[in-house]
Amino acid sequence: MSDVHHYDLIVVGAGSGNTIVDKQFDHLQVAIVEKGPFGGTCLNRGCIPSKMFIHPADVAVSARREPVLGIPAEVGEADWPAIRDRIFTRIDGNAEKGRDYRQDADNVDVYVGEARFVGERRLVVTLEDGGTAEIEADQVVLATGSRPAVPPIDGLDEVSYETSDTIMRIPALPARLGVLGGGYVGVELAHVFSAYGSEVVQVEGEDTLLANQDADVAAHVTAGVRRRYDVRLGTKVERVSGSGPLTLHLDNGSEVEVDVLLVAVGRVPNSDTLDLDVAGVETDDRGLVVVDEHQRTTAPGVWSLGDASSHEPLKHVANQDARIVQANLLATFAGSSDLATSNHRFVPQAVFAHPQVASVGLTEAQARDEHGDDVVVATHDVADIAYGWAMAGDLDDDPEATGFVKLLARRSTGLLVGAHVVGPVASVLVQPLIQAMVHDLPVRGLARSQYWIHPSPAEVVENALLDLESELEG
Repeated sequence: MSDVHHYDLIVVGAGSGNTIVDKQFDHLQVAIVEKGPFGGTCLNRGCIPSKMFIHPADVAVSARREPVLGIPAEVGEADWPAIRDRIFTRIDGNAEKGRDYRQDADNVDVYVGEARFVGERRLVVTLEDGGTAEIEADQVVLATGSRPAVPPIDGLDEVSYETSDTIMRIPALPARLGVLGGGYVGVELAHVFSAYGSEVVQVEGEDTLLANQDADVAAHVTAGVRRRYDVRLGTKVERVSGSGPLTLHLDNGSEVEVDVLLVAVGRVPNSDTLDLDVAGVETDDRGLVVVDEHQRTTAPGVWSLGDASSHEPLKHVANQDARIVQANLLATFAGSSDLATSNHRFVPQAVFAHPQVASVGLTEAQARDEHGDDVVVATHDVADIAYGWAMAGDLDDDPEATGFVKLLARRSTGLLVGAHVVGPVASVLVQPLIQAMVHDLPVRGLARSQYWIHPSPAEVVENALLDLESELEG
């Protein structure tokens, strides 16, 4: 092992962690450690490629319902290799450019490998070429992200299966796909493969898909996707067997045969690879690095961000964490104790299923648990606005043109505490509601204080706000 190389800053993880080091750090010596492609989960095997797969899936599903609108259309099986290669030609090129950019910087050294602590702010990196390097720094940032969780199912470790890390690069479209898990990853990828022509069976232990969403949202999405593929709810896989075609043995005594199995039951932080106890970095019972409101860990000079430490494993949260860490590192290097503070009060999320879902704040059940009878609820259907009519929302059995906005407020304050959107462009429609919550804008007057383009999807938000205002005044 070579001598210890000292840096001002070490960043472990080149996802959102890679965004910290900009021109403001040119006077500092920096090391970046990354064992995989630059860009982290989001760029390489997560939110960006999955949305690039979802867009053509949305097109395919919409095309299949064009006869409802009087336009005859036929959609066959998707050209999986063409879609996959278009996506990863771009993704892989960006990852390589990101790594090359860092390697070309005069003040940055890139270590390609896996790091673990061997002392206070000192790490050993096992390099991809088999060698090792020992490095230390005045400040260390842990941005190591997370990985797919794998449940302890009998026989699973003896068969070939996919996770969200791998399934988007498989060589061919499976004729029959089994999806284990009904969270956002499972629902999004089930939508993709069903739209492309695979026969999909999704197995979920809860009574609905997206069980962490508001109950009305979860029920609506579950009913919608059941029109497209097989969903087994309140059911668990007890055992997996076979080679080639796999057999899923369910706890209700039934069996399902699939060609490919996607395991999508959640994610776990990569903290267990770092020997954190050596550095005095504490984790919670989920393995998340414990941080304070400034993103500081329990070890002096060690910071953490993103999926390594956040209870909200979302890219926009990781990016915000990175901005806080960046500001606080610059303050620390300048000798200032004036640190920026993270604000995770209203964290929005979206599920790019079909229909799309977006939410922020409390579900109705959570709101009633916290605020009881002080909670006021209003719901407005997409089918009741003019743009809903344009999408054939007058057809009760047309799931592609249905959806709603559900809003929750406290009567005593007149402020929103939760917003839930289901339907076309939900991830866009939720944004003014996020803004209202972040800035404590009262519901009263919120709809009428601005113009809402007519006819547009945004009118469902306007009308939901008006409905909620009426409920508050009632």
